[in-house]
Amino acid sequence: MSANQRPHIVVLDAHTLNPGDLSWSRLRSLGRVELYEQSEGAEIVERSREADILLVNKVVIDREVMEQLPQLQFICVTATGYNNIDVEAAAERDIPVSNAVGYSAESVAQHSFALLLELSNHIGLHNESVKRGDWSKQAHFSYHLAPLVELSGKTMGIYGFGSIGQQVGRIARAFGMEVLSKHPHPERDKQPWVRFVDLNTLFSESDVISLHAPLTEENEGVVNYDMLKKMKSGAFLINTARGGLIVEKDLKRALEEGRLAGAGLDVLSEEPPPPDHPLFEVDNCLITPHQAWATKEARERLMDISVENVTAFLRGEPRNVVTE
Repeated sequence: MSANQRPHIVVLDAHTLNPGDLSWSRLRSLGRVELYEQSEGAEIVERSREADILLVNKVVIDREVMEQLPQLQFICVTATGYNNIDVEAAAERDIPVSNAVGYSAESVAQHSFALLLELSNHIGLHNESVKRGDWSKQAHFSYHLAPLVELSGKTMGIYGFGSIGQQVGRIARAFGMEVLSKHPHPERDKQPWVRFVDLNTLFSESDVISLHAPLTEENEGVVNYDMLKKMKSGAFLINTARGGLIVEKDLKRALEEGRLAGAGLDVLSEEPPPPDHPLFEVDNCLITPHQAWATKEARERLMDISVENVTAFLRGEPRNVVTE
């Protein structure tokens, strides 16, 4: 690509970032842009063959794909996680890979508490009851169908204390909760209001466990039956990070045995999940479709970061470059 040539930019799963409520104008100003709502199988190579720059969210760009893309010079991941990219193969071909960090901290933390508050206050359950006419038939002015839990005075345990985990901690403090965390970088991210502990302490002392760590080979399945057995019987588990952190069959068993009071999940190990996923039949397990990050405000920030990543690459100064 010469200095005067407009780069060919291909977005392979545009719908994820922008289902129609954002503008692509800033990206279009940088080059010749092709947008595809979704790309699968052979479409990935076919649509990318002449691309100088690829923007992808969850589309897999592995070694085999890269070997068929001779013009490819840069990969911009429109997400924080980049396990869908073979970073080692990209480095061998001198293709920088950039991601987006920090765009969704507020939104994901908000969703984590939306799940927690539904578990603690059962808003949906009582709304449905009222609209069925149950309140109108009551002899008393008030009733509740499930135990209501006050968060003040409880302990929030946060697994992973990056930007999202820290935001969850700040909200927890506003609710009057004590904050514990298991985190690989306690000195770097220390705060006067958080106590860093080991994994066993986190699970045994917390009333709520909220997961906010990336999925790695080391922590895959870290929330297993042995860990779940350590939790208080009235505790809640929240996961807005990665489904693979939890051994799902173990969570189902622990919930059915009453080893914890409930779980709120925005992620599963397989996405989309099969229609007969075992957790679908567990009443005290709330599941949302990996949407915590997807507020319009967060996606606007993600769009801005992605455009800036492309701009920086075109300047010859790639930023937010990830390494294996």
